[in-house]
Amino acid sequence: MVKHLPAPIKQLLTLRNPHPLPSPPLSRVHQVLSKTHLDAKSKKAETGWLVLAACTLLTVNRPPCFGQLYRYLTRPELNASSRSISLQEAVNQTAIIREAALKSTIFVGVPRVILSLSALHEVLDEDVKASLRNKSTKRVATSENIEATVARGKALWDSIYAPHADKLHDKLGSYHPDFITFIIQAYGTVLSPLPGVTRAFSDASSIDDPDQGNLSRALGSVVGIACLRSEERVVPQLTSHVFGLLKARNVENQSDEDKWLSSDEGTEWVIRTVDEIVDRGEGF
Repeated sequence: MVKHLPAPIKQLLTLRNPHPLPSPPLSRVHQVLSKTHLDAKSKKAETGWLVLAACTLLTVNRPPCFGQLYRYLTRPELNASSRSISLQEAVNQTAIIREAALKSTIFVGVPRVILSLSALHEVLDEDVKASLRNKSTKRVATSENIEATVARGKALWDSIYAPHADKLHDKLGSYHPDFITFIIQAYGTVLSPLPGVTRAFSDASSIDDPDQGNLSRALGSVVGIACLRSEERVVPQLTSHVFGLLKARNVENQSDEDKWLSSDEGTEWVIRTVDEIVDRGEGF
């Protein structure tokens, strides 16, 4: 059993920027969150703002800022509304942040998600932590649900990439036969809305809520845009998910917020707001 790293390896691991970037001054973090939140509130797009803010902070790899998003929401002296929120509201908004982070795994990978979720977990108030769902249910793969999961993933794939869905499916499959299989299953398990009711910024939640944190089809595209815009240098994939949000306008029974987010104006706002968070952070 290896209990300690050999000294040369340990030394190597200290090189090449091994740590996440530190947080900018908290006053700057709260300022940009407040400004963009107030703008989102005026447009009745607070859920979209919360999702894109979480995904942007996660992607730029500033875990302390990710934790500060929770503090901003739950501390009246910090947030744009200048009011306290109930435990049930705090649980709902935290669950939305966690779900956005989980979906970000598809776009930026596991390591940054772990760092950000760890930072979030460290700052959670104990009553909120105790009220968050602590068991995986709808995402547990079984012989009974695997076909439905794959069908859900393929439906989301087709929704985003039509009319080129089949061509792109085959192209990615030609790179590695298991690659497209993995993507479709990930779309069905992680990126697409889960069966049940989706949640919005102003909702309430508790540990008994079976739909805690469940995000809509439009908000899943907001996740993709925020991650890929912040990540930079992945324009083809960003473009695809911008189209994905615009195509979300065709989803039945959309909320008013999702209708606006998937409009031309709303989609432009999502991109510009991600840019504003990154740019005003001056080094995010």
